[in-house]
Amino acid sequence: MNQHVYKRRSINNSNIPDVIFVLLIVNALAYAAQFWQPNLVFGLFALWPLDSGYADFMPWQLITYGFLHDTGSIYHILFNMYGLWMFGSDLERLMGPKRFLTYYVVCVVGAGIVQLIVASLTGSASPTIGASGGVFGLLLAFGMAFPNRTIVLLIPPIPMKAKNFVIVFGALELFLGVSGAAPGIANFAHLGGMLFGYLLLRRWRHGRS
Repeated sequence: MNQHVYKRRSINNSNIPDVIFVLLIVNALAYAAQFWQPNLVFGLFALWPLDSGYADFMPWQLITYGFLHDTGSIYHILFNMYGLWMFGSDLERLMGPKRFLTYYVVCVVGAGIVQLIVASLTGSASPTIGASGGVFGLLLAFGMAFPNRTIVLLIPPIPMKAKNFVIVFGALELFLGVSGAAPGIANFAHLGGMLFGYLLLRRWRHGRS
């Protein structure tokens, strides 16, 4: 990955890069909208399986699902937004805002595509929400760009190098997805975000934009 760091005037007064700042705001607004009109927001903007029988799949859901979170637990959005900020801030400074936003959206859409395939194969009728697919894509890019940077887990607080962090979490998601040990969590969508992120990084690395 090109290690050139982009510098530009910020649209906000914080140290948070612009795209990350906007994504945090949009996620917060979407979360609030879920309390205001839960059925409408969930029915239109969650990622519904192609033959769910409950609500129709619409193409825009491949993006909008990534801005919705479980309103029954504040931790879902908090952990995702923490990961977005933690891994995304340095990546946006490294890639520049346009390329970073492109990367993030590709990871979210890629995660959604994989989840639709898995739902079709398993017969699942449950919708998918959450920014985790995009965040896992950011985790992969962070590990590739800063492989020897130390990351400290929140729970438990174990320090490890970024490249090892990616391997551990990738292997864990694969195990959970195959074993079904974490029902209700879209583990294969997380892996899909990493896969599509990796493919895009390879494309850029070979000079194709």
